[in-house]
Amino acid sequence: MSVTQKKGLFSNLKHDVPASIVVFLVAVPLCLGIALASGAPLFSGVIAGIIGGIVVGAISGSQLGVSGPAAGLAVIVLSAISELGSFEIFLTAVVISGFIQLILGYAKAGIIGYYFPSSVIKGMLSGIGIIIILKQIPHSLGYDKDFEGSLKFAQADGHNTLSELFYMFEAISPGAIIITALSMLVLILWERPFMKRIKLFNVVQGPLVVVAIGIVLNLIFQAMPSFSLKTDQVVAIPVAESISGFIGQFTTPDFSQIMNPSVWVIAATIAIVASLETLLCLEATDKLDPQKRVTPTNRELKAQGIGNVISGLIGGLPITQVIVRSSTNIQSGGKTKMSAILHGVIMLLCALAIPKVLNLIPLASLAAILFVVGYKLAKPLLFKQMYGLGKEHFIPFMVTILGIVFTDLLVGIVMGLVVAVMYILYNNYKKPFLFEEGKHLKDKVLHLELAEDVTFINKASILNTLSQVPNGSKVIIDGSRCINICHDVIEIIDEFKTSAKYRDIEIEVKSRQKRGVSNQRRVAEFALSEN
Repeated sequence: MSVTQKKGLFSNLKHDVPASIVVFLVAVPLCLGIALASGAPLFSGVIAGIIGGIVVGAISGSQLGVSGPAAGLAVIVLSAISELGSFEIFLTAVVISGFIQLILGYAKAGIIGYYFPSSVIKGMLSGIGIIIILKQIPHSLGYDKDFEGSLKFAQADGHNTLSELFYMFEAISPGAIIITALSMLVLILWERPFMKRIKLFNVVQGPLVVVAIGIVLNLIFQAMPSFSLKTDQVVAIPVAESISGFIGQFTTPDFSQIMNPSVWVIAATIAIVASLETLLCLEATDKLDPQKRVTPTNRELKAQGIGNVISGLIGGLPITQVIVRSSTNIQSGGKTKMSAILHGVIMLLCALAIPKVLNLIPLASLAAILFVVGYKLAKPLLFKQMYGLGKEHFIPFMVTILGIVFTDLLVGIVMGLVVAVMYILYNNYKKPFLFEEGKHLKDKVLHLELAEDVTFINKASILNTLSQVPNGSKVIIDGSRCINICHDVIEIIDEFKTSAKYRDIEIEVKSRQKRGVSNQRRVAEFALSEN
């Protein structure tokens, strides 16, 4: 790391330190909840959070992304541990998955993330924002049966995101409601312009005040039975009584099963899903970045790979970049990767030194913080803006949101991507960019102008245009601008040449001059030049 980079990391500590504390407070219950849903030891989630912050944060090129255990992998981890028979064997798969991600990084596979339309990425952010709000409503009222961090609609207990909103009325806690109400009041006031003019309130962040108020009220309510919080209504980090007990919570992989084919299949699955989720979150995080910095995707895959190797070696869950923590970091004022690194350092120190203090933090306080994060991700203004762009942007945007809300993150993204691609193909067929009737069809002379790059996607439009050529007319196929042409398109043109002989259609070909062209282009131009 250069001197300039180091200076950059430490030049924004007044923003990064408060943001790191907020991210840490949000990350702790998420790490624990994902570990619980994964059927893994609770401390494995904490380990993954620490490694995701310190190791991945330090190596990654992302300035605002925060990595840790991801809810999207919880189902895969749960079934993998069951299939392999032990957590230790599963850790071997995590280590291997890290090496696979390293290979993907060096193979420059990170470019995949750039092929997702903006409408799908914005739909992903809005869908996650809505999910965050829906998932936190029960916690805000004191109902805490559903684990923290789940982004899936259906739950293992037979409930779903919406049914939890009905079940929560069975366990309303007055103490949790009071904490949520006061927390929301503080957070809303902290965003008001008149508060921003007071220097103290610019230094001390609203979420920190919310957590402090929550701890104080929790202690006060302990003397009031009707308001006291239950054990499942507060953070529950594992408590070690000594240093040796803390170290004993780490686990090592069982490499005796490294040749087991099931281990490699699971490792490949984790690597692919984790890489895809990371690249999508990376793209979304860059869009949220106020400075619009662009993260090197291949470097991110390498950082995630190293993080997963280390996490697996010491007993942690698989790691990805996570949009909930990343967006919380951005909304809390984080400026550089130091906020992600510090959140991991704080998690390590607190897990070692003050776990009992952390276990006083009400989940209702964290729910209020996440309400604000969710709202900022899914602002009504964004829906209005996407609607104004037209249905080819708005419909994939909405399909992505509905897919995420009613299925899960990856399924929702795939649904939105499929709809976006269908619009591209439909518009390409309906309005060929190669031919405009009023401009290119005059006096029975059709002028078909090929673009610089003609791919199989253009097959439908070219075929549709050529099929409408009247008998006895003339067709000029202008390939003078064409640099690359797909073989599928050449076949269509060759077939048209054959049929043209029987329809009294004259064909003229204008090809690019062959000086300095590649062999591939010579082949394309030769095919175009034949009569």
